[in-house]
Amino acid sequence: MAFRVFRFRRFSSQLLLLLAGLIALVQLAVYELVSSANERNAIDHIEQNLQIGARLFHQNLNNRINYLTGIAKVTSGDYAIRLLLMQNKLDPRTLRSNLISYAERAKAPSLTIFAPEGDMLATNDEVLGAENVGPYQFLIRKATDGDMEQASDFAYLSGKLHILVVVPVYAPFPNVAAWFGIAYPIDTAFARAIKSTTRLDVTFTTGPEDAQARVLSTTLDPNLAEAMARQVATREVSSKSAVLNLGGEPYVTLIEPLTLLGGDNPVRIALQRSLREELAPSRELENIVLLISLTALAVATLAALWIARGVSQPVQQLAEHTRLVATGDYTQRISLDRADELGQLATAFNQMTAGLADRDRVRDLLGKVVSPEIATQLLQSEVKLGGEEREVTILFCDLRNFTTMSEKLPATEVLALLNRYLDRMSTIIEQHGGVIDKYIGDAIMALYGAPLAQADSASRALDTARVMADALHELNLELTAEGKPQLEFGIGINTALVVAGNMGSHTRLNYTVIGDGVNLASRLETLTKDPAYRTAVIVSEATARAAGQEARLRPLGEITVKGKTEPVRILALDIQARPWPEKS
Repeated sequence: MAFRVFRFRRFSSQLLLLLAGLIALVQLAVYELVSSANERNAIDHIEQNLQIGARLFHQNLNNRINYLTGIAKVTSGDYAIRLLLMQNKLDPRTLRSNLISYAERAKAPSLTIFAPEGDMLATNDEVLGAENVGPYQFLIRKATDGDMEQASDFAYLSGKLHILVVVPVYAPFPNVAAWFGIAYPIDTAFARAIKSTTRLDVTFTTGPEDAQARVLSTTLDPNLAEAMARQVATREVSSKSAVLNLGGEPYVTLIEPLTLLGGDNPVRIALQRSLREELAPSRELENIVLLISLTALAVATLAALWIARGVSQPVQQLAEHTRLVATGDYTQRISLDRADELGQLATAFNQMTAGLADRDRVRDLLGKVVSPEIATQLLQSEVKLGGEEREVTILFCDLRNFTTMSEKLPATEVLALLNRYLDRMSTIIEQHGGVIDKYIGDAIMALYGAPLAQADSASRALDTARVMADALHELNLELTAEGKPQLEFGIGINTALVVAGNMGSHTRLNYTVIGDGVNLASRLETLTKDPAYRTAVIVSEATARAAGQEARLRPLGEITVKGKTEPVRILALDIQARPWPEKS
């Protein structure tokens, strides 16, 4: 039972662990689903921002070009510049001085004046050399051929990407005295200005024809920008974004082309946003939800263990009391002061225990009133009046002269002596498979073969008579030693077909046998009083034949029983006399 309780506790623990594991798996699955959904939503949100950012980027570029164009127009329309250009002999130093002054006021990084043919006349940029005049000249030809009031485009100057704007200087109109050019570098400051507007990281890289995949300008960390340049150079330009892994961190990236002046290898613009930064608020919320879930799981597990302990302890008590009940101890009671199902179960268990105790008391009392075999039959079968024919052996045993003896002794001593005698005789009868049918004063009526059938019922009855004689001899020895009178009995045994069953009324009944065979057994017991037969045990021929002991029994002749016309042959079971101990 203890092992079963241990197994129950271990099973409960395993079940709780399994449930906790399942709940944890469900929570992890939910967490993964939420995390995946947040990631998809973040990517969709970034893609929308990238599309908006691309439009803002181009709008920013156009605004920058318009701003530079406005500066160029204001500068080209300056009277001092025009006056200098209309002189027969230009003074480059004076012209450069004026450009420096204009550049400081307009906050323009590079201002240059070109002759109508494209030759550089003056510039405020000391770095800008003759090798960088080509893009301006190309742009001037483009404006001249197109009769354009202005022209702008992108080109490399000293290996760096710039926005170029050229505006004609009329002196007087419509004569073009010179071309006024502005170069604005697309550097880190420019990229940061784009990021401040679009809230996206921007990276300008060289095109796929550049084997080095150089970074022109960026808002990213230099190492990340180089990794970005290598990946952008190998990808085709598409209207759809892609997720690039930069330094172990995913970036949702949209690649835009930027065509250069003269059709050179186009520059690629990568607008990107860190997926980790976009997911940061969601991840923080996910972590909070995960922490809450784990806390709830821990609390639920502790609560489940507490509840399981509250269940296992009463179950252990029930198991322990069940073990006690199995051993036949019905005195113990379970005390569970709780109103739940376990409390109801404990109450029902106590009621069951009380019922079992009552049942055992009834069975014990019934076993004392009737034979155990009869008690078992009454308890196991439906109790109803009626019986069945069955061949049984009936044994009648009666004390001799007990009434006379009773008159000479106190009633208490008579009852004690009678119970002492009946206890020994009854024990012998039951040891040989006999059933005590009833006690009739000092007489005993016993059955063999009912209620349980016995093939050797006759032999059992004869053996019982022999042992009873020995037991009576031993009892008389004890009584003589105590100074009490000795006892004598007579036994009649008959085997016959009788009716065995419950006799009486619906409110009170008795298991017994009836028939002529019973009367004959009683009559044979009475015949033992006749000194002519010289025996204490008389057996019918039917019993001797059924036991196969006719040869061992002494024939007594035939008798005619009242109510019968045919005589009955009877035999004596002689008991060997035992010597009495000599008196000292």
